[in-house]
Amino acid sequence: MHTNAAWQLIDEARADLPVHADADDVATRMKALLTPREPADILALAQPLWDLFTNSYRVDLWAAAYLINGGASDDGFDYFRGWLIAQGRTTYEQVLASPDGLADHPAVIHAAATGEDLWGEAMISVVWDTYETVTGKALPDDAYTGTYPDLDSDWDFDFDDDAEMRHRLPRLTALFHGNQT
Repeated sequence: MHTNAAWQLIDEARADLPVHADADDVATRMKALLTPREPADILALAQPLWDLFTNSYRVDLWAAAYLINGGASDDGFDYFRGWLIAQGRTTYEQVLASPDGLADHPAVIHAAATGEDLWGEAMISVVWDTYETVTGKALPDDAYTGTYPDLDSDWDFDFDDDAEMRHRLPRLTALFHGNQT
């Protein structure tokens, strides 16, 4: 199954939710949509969702997550990518093309004003959780394959380096740390 099926499910889940729905609400709605399906159909979504997670494993996006959430551990970056995927295909693709474009996203602007973290932890395990709920069994070990790509060494710098962040992610840095004076 291709990632189009995952995007269709995410769109269907988002359609019944308010525009500013939390990412975990999207995951909850996805689980509700998946639960009536056959186990094989649920299982078939494991690889496409994993592909979305691995494709977004990028250091430039990690730097953006670090700015937005005031830090980003390994788990924190996973949760941020869950949030990103829950926003839908258009946002996901725009952000992968330019992580600094997150400065225009309403939830990011809200996070800058309130200090709220943008996490979608439940997105990581929605297929796993649903499969276990429906079958009473754990997701098979071979349900998905793949490894994270190597991170771009050109972004190997301290994300607390304000000058470097302003150079690389100027709009996001200005949003979260103000304009340089």
